[in-house]
Formats: sequence, C-alpha cells, structure tokens
Amino acid sequence: MLITRLVLSLLRFRQWSIAQFVFLLLGLLKLFPARGAIEFSARFTRWLGPKLKRRHTLTMTNLRNAFPEKSEAEIEAIALESWSSIGRLAAEYVFLDEIFDFDPENPVPGRIEVSGIPLFLELRDNPRPFIVFTAHTGNFELLPVASAAFGLDVTVLFRPPNNPYVAEKVFNFRKQRMGNLVPSHAGSSFTLARRLEAGGAVGVLVDQKFRKGLMTKFFGRDVRTNPLLAKLVRQFNCEVYPARSIRLPDGRFRLELEPAIEIPRMPNGNVDVNATAQLLNDKVESWVREYPGQWLWYHDRWHIKKSLND
Repeated sequence: MLITRLVLSLLRFRQWSIAQFVFLLLGLLKLFPARGAIEFSARFTRWLGPKLKRRHTLTMTNLRNAFPEKSEAEIEAIALESWSSIGRLAAEYVFLDEIFDFDPENPVPGRIEVSGIPLFLELRDNPRPFIVFTAHTGNFELLPVASAAFGLDVTVLFRPPNNPYVAEKVFNFRKQRMGNLVPSHAGSSFTLARRLEAGGAVGVLVDQKFRKGLMTKFFGRDVRTNPLLAKLVRQFNCEVYPARSIRLPDGRFRLELEPAIEIPRMPNGNVDVNATAQLLNDKVESWVREYPGQWLWYHDRWHIKKSLND
C-alpha cells in the first residue's frame, strides 16, 4: 500500500510539473502580440514535430497510407504544415478572445468570417433538437464560440486531456466561452440524449480514435467509427449539420455551417447506423483532402501505432 501511494504521488507530481510547464509557456506567449506569438508557436512545433520520432513516424505513415499518389516531398510538406497547425492551435488558446472578432450584428469579416449565417439564425429562431458534427481541422475550437455568439445553446462533447491539471484548466477556459460542455466518458451519451430529448442541441467531433466502433472506411482503409451520433439520430430523428473551421492566410479563419445532411435509411425507414457512420467519415475525408495540412495527422486514427512499435 505504501509503495502504491508513493507511485501515485510521484505520478501526480509529474503531471502537476508538466502542467505547470505548459501553463508557464502559454503565459509567456501572452506577453507578446498575438500575431507574433502564434507565428512563433507554429515555427517551434514545425521544428519540434519531426524530432518527436514516434509521433512523426506515425504522421508520415498516416499520410503515405492516405495519399499513396503523392511524392515523399509532398508528404513531408503536409506533415510540416500539420505540425505548424498544432502550434498555432495551442497559441490561439491564449488569444482566443482577441482572435474571435465576429459580431453577428455586424457581420463584416475581420479575422473571422462565417459561412452559413442564415442557418445559424434559422436554428436560433426556430429552436429544435439537432446535432452539429465537426473534425480536428483548422481551429475547431472556434465553432462552439461562434454558436454561442449567435445565441445557440449547444451542448458540446469533448475529450479532456489526459493530464488532470491541464484538463481542469482547459475545461474552465472552454466553459466560459463555449457554453455547455460534456467530458467524454462512459455516461456522456446519456447526457447528450437527455439534451436532445429536451429539445436542445449537441455538438460532437467524429474523427477521434475509437477502439470498439463500427467498421468503416476512411481514406480507403479500415477504421472503427463511434456509432454515437448515428444512434442518437435513430432515437430522436433530429437533423444533422456538418461544420468546419478553415485556416486562411494572414491569421484569418472561415467557419462554415453546412446544410443538414440526408441520413441514410433502411427499407423500413429506420436510420442505417452503419451507413450513417460511413457518411460522416466521407464528409470528414472530403474536408481533409481539401486542406490536408490543417488536420492533426499525429492521431492514431487507424490504430497502427502498435504495428509501428513491433
């Protein structure tokens, strides 16, 4: 017991130390102008990423599998752009209040431009249960901020960081700017179901690693996909809207809310859960193919890390 408590104490101290180091770095970034700090962070992770051998090997393997037609130079360029995007995303957390300058009452594009404003207004003025899904593209954290700016009350499912100290900080930061948040855990699906049952709205990321999901295809390769969204649609027959964030030149963004997708159904009219899961993958794949450097390729989406380590 004593040894177990000692090990747990050392683990907590290590996590606390890492968290304090991360907070220090982000605090230092805050001392500088947003544009320069974000560019510095992007250059730093562009340099650092290839030195993280396991993660960079996974990134390059994912890219080679996804784009067999591309040259090694093209693959390397996408990988470096993806590492830069990770650095930008981290620094943009610090300056999120400054970055998000969109005003629905005066929609003249600044750093943020929004596509799909009529849809935002329609969902706000005619409340009903619906689901918005997105992926790890651009700065996806801006989407719930945009929803809140339009007065939409969307409950967002998110996966907290593994480090509990960082997770608490991130949760508090997000909660102030993004409305209702539901950390991903065993009971989160029931929370989302209750929200839809009450006539509310939920937002989910659909490109995350999931070990026990439905077997689908993503970039032509087998991948398991979380059936949660499809099952919620089957239960509540709600509309489903794709949304994404796109990085533009000069530190700008375009946030897009697309029209509701048509949900695949079986001959008896029930939602086809497998086909719906595949439809989500196809939509995300189309986004990633358009802007491949804006997706987080270091994720083990295809569960290949173990084979790389063998």
